[in-house]
Amino acid sequence: MLVITAMTAYAQPQIGDWAKFGRYEEANKEVSVRPKAVFMGDSITDFWVENDPDFFTDNNFIGRGISGQASAHMLVRFRRDVIDHHPKYVVILAGTNDVAKNLGVISHENTLGNIISMCELARANKIKPIICSVLPCNYFFWRPEEKGQEKEIIKLNALLKEYARSAKIPYVDYHSAMKDENDGLPKKYADDGCHPNRNGYELMEKIILEYL
Repeated sequence: MLVITAMTAYAQPQIGDWAKFGRYEEANKEVSVRPKAVFMGDSITDFWVENDPDFFTDNNFIGRGISGQASAHMLVRFRRDVIDHHPKYVVILAGTNDVAKNLGVISHENTLGNIISMCELARANKIKPIICSVLPCNYFFWRPEEKGQEKEIIKLNALLKEYARSAKIPYVDYHSAMKDENDGLPKKYADDGCHPNRNGYELMEKIILEYL
């Protein structure tokens, strides 16, 4: 009886907007000009728009980051938040929350698979994908039980870089430009060790503009 009850509970659909389609529903309706680029990501992209909105408006970019999201979330909402805008580029910055296990355990290969699917969807719709490295981080303050994940970020980045090379997709290496001697994000670029501050975003802007 307990087994049947547990299986029934497991089979129930999740309540609510799991992928957070609603976050940008109204904003998407207001986009009237084809953007040059859509930035798809998690909190790092989400906070980027908050920290420097002029970078996006001045360059005809739009941000579609959602805090806490893993690559699976982004893949699910990719059509609504990217394809429907028909941008020239999509800048994909994903993977931090996969490594942090926000949705549970996921292999780097499966994270890569989600990002490959986004790239393939982009190309099928005549959008040029750009893959970004996961930023350095050696302490997830929201998941302090996860140790040594800076090494896992490096492993995931190696897979992303190799796929980008083989698929002839630009690879933006924020990690090498921003890491400290412990493969973390130093205080000059981040106040919490994971999310860039204004200095960090300014460096990222300088780097990404070379690809756009």
